[in-house]
Amino acid sequence: MRNNLDRQLSAVRNLGILAHVDAGKTTVTERILYATGATHKRGEVHDGTTVTDFDPQERDRGITIFAAAVSCEWAGHRINLIDTPGHVDFADEVERSLRVLDGAVAVFDAVAGVEPQSESVWRQADRHGVPRIAFVNKLDRVGADLDTAVASIRDRLHPVPLVVHLPIGAEDGFTGVVDLLRMRALTWTDGGDAAVEGDVPDDLLTEALRRRRLLEESVAERHPAALEEFCDRETLSAGTLAAALRDLTRTGDGVVVLCGSAYRNRGVEPLLDAVVAYLPSPLDVPPVRGVSGGAGGVSGGEGGASGGEERTADPSAPFAALAFKVTATATGRLTYLRVYSGTIGKGDAVWDSGAERTERIGRILRVQADRHAGLERAVAGDIVAVVGLKSARAGSTLSAPDAPVVLEPPGVATPVVSVAVEARTGGDTDRLAVALARLAEEDPSLVVRTDPETGQTVLSGMGELHLEVAVEKIRRGLGLDVQVGRPRVTYRETVGRGVSGAVFRHVKQDGGAGQFAHVVLDVEPLGADEAGDGAAAGFAFRSSVVGGRVPQEYVRAVEAGCRDALAEGPVGGHPVTGLRVTLTDGATHVKDSSETAFRTAGRLGLREALRACAMVLLEPVVEVAVTVPEDAVGGVLGDLAARRGRVTDSAVRGGSAVVTATVPLAELFGYATRLRSRTQGRGTFSARPTGYAPAPTPVTPR
Repeated sequence: MRNNLDRQLSAVRNLGILAHVDAGKTTVTERILYATGATHKRGEVHDGTTVTDFDPQERDRGITIFAAAVSCEWAGHRINLIDTPGHVDFADEVERSLRVLDGAVAVFDAVAGVEPQSESVWRQADRHGVPRIAFVNKLDRVGADLDTAVASIRDRLHPVPLVVHLPIGAEDGFTGVVDLLRMRALTWTDGGDAAVEGDVPDDLLTEALRRRRLLEESVAERHPAALEEFCDRETLSAGTLAAALRDLTRTGDGVVVLCGSAYRNRGVEPLLDAVVAYLPSPLDVPPVRGVSGGAGGVSGGEGGASGGEERTADPSAPFAALAFKVTATATGRLTYLRVYSGTIGKGDAVWDSGAERTERIGRILRVQADRHAGLERAVAGDIVAVVGLKSARAGSTLSAPDAPVVLEPPGVATPVVSVAVEARTGGDTDRLAVALARLAEEDPSLVVRTDPETGQTVLSGMGELHLEVAVEKIRRGLGLDVQVGRPRVTYRETVGRGVSGAVFRHVKQDGGAGQFAHVVLDVEPLGADEAGDGAAAGFAFRSSVVGGRVPQEYVRAVEAGCRDALAEGPVGGHPVTGLRVTLTDGATHVKDSSETAFRTAGRLGLREALRACAMVLLEPVVEVAVTVPEDAVGGVLGDLAARRGRVTDSAVRGGSAVVTATVPLAELFGYATRLRSRTQGRGTFSARPTGYAPAPTPVTPR
């Protein structure tokens, strides 16, 4: 029985499609569904007929906004696939997806190579340790070049690319690939669905043999078993080479590179074969680690932590799953789960560690984007959606009530852009509040708050498009007439020049026990090597008090008070970051000193010290990559300079100029419209956050 379960799990692949905007992720996904028989018609992005881009906004805009899960079968294997967004504003969707995936296919444009968001999603996959294979797409485009694209992968992403394909033909004449493992040619004809296998063309045989030799040498350098065979035979068999490529992919020591043209349905079947051959199954990845807790509720300290625990991909083990996406549909609330261990059936009770309550599974669904098929049960390794959970959020752990566990949730990015949102009529205010709460529930990177000074409802997100999509969802879904204020960015404050010996004495006597705390603080900027992200991040606290003048428990209270003070700086009420506070001296009272008194002294003392410091306002900056025709470069450079942009690189790729610049986020509002007007609609740009930088205008503490 155990062997049968292992065989079933070994035939499962959970993978995501990662790429920059417009590299062809959704088209690759559509061709995979078509090639595997999951669909019977090729969906096209430009026609709005794709399976995974089913939301009206996705079809209107021609981009992927929401991660969509689909399932198909190939060569006896079940492939659970998530098509992720490529726009930087929706990077949090990618983060949540990567948290539950075992492997990924990174798609690159054969003309552009590695683009800014390609780099971002690659780094996200690095952080999660997700094995990848690369697919260089759009080889039929003018200017497409596999070698140039592979060089950009090597130079910008720093993996070891192991190229297993040689293109047959170039640009519009691209008709197929040479499989360097089997030394066979795979060609496709216009209108034909299946590849035709044959001998390597005579004019490519010498080059194919040379590249096969380079592949063997590169693999032998990094794989002991391959090296042993290579030394004995001075060549590698196809079986040894395939096994070595599988091992190198799983360990991250190499990245298999394939090529094709998804739009013209060329190269999809070899890509599916590579997914099955090289990417890991749930049995091949390390067991998921969590923190155990008390049954029927989490016991013990904070979060109920009572020890570390591993859950293996075993259907007979206690149930454990992570919710990574929540959506509200016309038929109910869907919670998407990655099942890590155990088995779950309809009607079963599960423990929700986030809400600390027991819930019951109503239905289990196999997801096909916006269509679903009912299942009787889900087992370890599955990615499914369930109906019936009322409180589960993205990041919640669901486990067996008698064996609860808490798994590490996906990270949530900090919002950087805000808009004021209000209903146009007073009668819709309550409906708007409900809609905003639902949005924040579905997308944790959206934050809804009420400004205490203005009373406005503020919606914060990852970018202008992110907020635009969220507001449009309210308008379309509920028919609400919503007014939106101009986007505002989230600023930070930091210390430019600190102060020493700032004395604060907190004395309060209202009858009965009083409060007394005396602290002396030094405040200074935190060095870039300590802050992690330059001066835009981090806070350090230390004590140099000697002689026990401030007991240790009061030192901790002072630190807590200082952290409280960081929420609002003296310049504009923005969060304070990038500073070190040192408690150098203090005094206590035998009766009136307490942790509360010293926490208050720390908070008020640091606020007063910050008013004496030279403060610097920090603004969020982004790296922008602008792709325009060469004749429009001058106007684009002038416009970037007017937006306080600093050009860091420029290059010509495929007849277009690519200008890379660092620009304050506040200056990018409306840039898409301006760029289109300057380039007659031919210019595009992408952006990714790079941190914070000092704002140029001198500021005076209020």
